[in-house]
Amino acid sequence: MEILGKEYGYVVLVVVVYCILNFWMGIQVGKARKRYKVYYPTLYALESENKDAKLFNCVQRGHQNSLEMMPVFFILMVLGGMGHPCVCAALGLVYTVTRYFYFTGYATGDPQNRLNIGKYGFLALLGLVICSISFGINLLRY
Repeated sequence: MEILGKEYGYVVLVVVVYCILNFWMGIQVGKARKRYKVYYPTLYALESENKDAKLFNCVQRGHQNSLEMMPVFFILMVLGGMGHPCVCAALGLVYTVTRYFYFTGYATGDPQNRLNIGKYGFLALLGLVICSISFGINLLRY
């Protein structure tokens, strides 16, 4: 375990916290399916068929967008965290918190609400990109 250093444990824990957030978002989508009567395998509700389509679709999109961003977030955490574990763990925690607000803002039914705090997650991602680039450059120097 000495290869990564003990601080890498923070990176692992933040990734796990994000997974827990993702499971919670999935549960919220399941609840919205029942509340708005949108049954599987329907991914998105049609406004012509469901008066609550926009409300459901906002909950669904909040989760779907988080799933779409998850591989990028994870790879940047894993790679950047190898070189800068504490910085990446802090940035990852900021990103995770902003994803919570992104989702809850979206779930209000007004897509603009996702950006109130959620927009700051991209700054955390930018920081993770910089950490990953730095890690790559440092590898090339050895």
